[in-house]
This record gives sequence, structure tokens and C-alpha cells, in this order.
Amino acid sequence: MDNLTPDQRFAQLNLTLPPAPTPLGVYKPFLIVDKFVYVSGHGTVKEDRSLIIGKVGIDLNAEEAKLAAQQVGLAILATLKANLGSFNKIKRVIKVLGMVNAVPEFERHPFVINGCSELFAKVWGPDNGVGVRSAVGMGSLPDNIPVEIEAMFELE
Repeated sequence: MDNLTPDQRFAQLNLTLPPAPTPLGVYKPFLIVDKFVYVSGHGTVKEDRSLIIGKVGIDLNAEEAKLAAQQVGLAILATLKANLGSFNKIKRVIKVLGMVNAVPEFERHPFVINGCSELFAKVWGPDNGVGVRSAVGMGSLPDNIPVEIEAMFELE
């Protein structure tokens, strides 16, 4: 594997972080317990603070939903950067829980959540960037966003 740091790998992707989201309820978006970082469910926040909206299978197809999941991954990265200052402080991805706002007939939830998982694998590498994962369908999500993801990381 390359000798680049996670910060350097992210810079090579030429992606832009959205502003770190602020809580819309009574919860912490980011919490450190022992050597673990817990990140609350994040949505599809774009650079202008607007949201990608829609139900998968009606408003978005699987490819569009995968890009929405990547955007959620960027929002999670924005929260990590805002709270830690650097992706280098994360040793590895432990767990990702991806929720897809989809019609009942939609069956490609794992494909959609790969949008986030592939991003993390590019930042922390194919071993440390991939953790355990669940990808599930939901009847609805807040503000009609197509994807919500929460994650857990291990600190260096």
C-alpha cells in the first residue's frame, strides 16, 4: 500500500467537504469514548448546506443514491475534521450503519451504501478503511433524505 497519510489520500481525491452539520435534535454529532469515535447519523449535506432529497426507487436511481451516500460520507468526514483537525488521528473504521430511504421493492441497499464505504476505503486504505457494516432500507428518513449513515472509528 502507499505511504500516504489519510489526509494526503483525501487531498488526492479532489473532493470538497461540506460544512460540518449541526444537530437538528437533542444529541451530539460526535463523541469520543475511550479510544473510539462515535459519529451520529449524518445526512446528505452539500457544500451550500442544502440536502440531496428524495426516495430511492422513485426520485433517485441506485447510482444517484450511491452518490448521495458518498455525500453523506463527506459530511461524516467534515465532522471528523472539525472535531479532530485531521483524518490522520483515526486509526481505522470500525462500523458503518447505512439507512436507505427506499420503496419497498428496492433491494440494492448495500450497493448504495458502498458510496460511503468506498470513500472511507480511499481515505484510510483497503484494510483500515473498511469495517463491519449494515445496509438497510427505511420507509422514510428525516427531511426525505435518501440516505443516512452513522459510523464508529478507532483513534490512533
